[in-house]
Amino acid sequence: MELVKRTITILLCLLLIPVTAVVTAAVKQRFADGPNRVFSGGPLRSGELHRGSEPDWSFVEDVSTIELQLLNPPQSRRIWTAALNGKLYVWSSYMDTTVGRLWKRWPVQAERDGRAILRIDGKRYERQLVRIKSGEILDDISNAIRSKYNSRTTRTTVEAGGDWVFEATPRN
Repeated sequence: MELVKRTITILLCLLLIPVTAVVTAAVKQRFADGPNRVFSGGPLRSGELHRGSEPDWSFVEDVSTIELQLLNPPQSRRIWTAALNGKLYVWSSYMDTTVGRLWKRWPVQAERDGRAILRIDGKRYERQLVRIKSGEILDDISNAIRSKYNSRTTRTTVEAGGDWVFEATPRN
């Protein structure tokens, strides 16, 4: 019986090591300038802030992920993006599932307060995220998303609420 207790104690201690390491890394990243590949990050502080005319966003076709920070809460994450007709779009899938809604809180936060900062290739852009819930434009946006990523996003999934699509418009 004593051997079983010792074995369980040792196993629990060994399990505590990686759990503590992961939690520590996640907390530490929340204070960092942006996210890493795994954990959300803090506010996007570094990088030149874009001033001037509206860019042609087609350059993001060569960028696999961008960094997105909402102003409220000031937290950043890596997301996929697509461009269409010179405009920039971001989206989130699995929004019609419990796990998706718990895992991806940023879309709900963005719908409440869409003020955002995007960082792409080290340059920051102030944006307003505007949700697109329906319309023919979703056919073209979905095609742009699917041509860039292995995604199942369609106009139907967006209109049904499974995928949420936002246009990243200039912030006034």
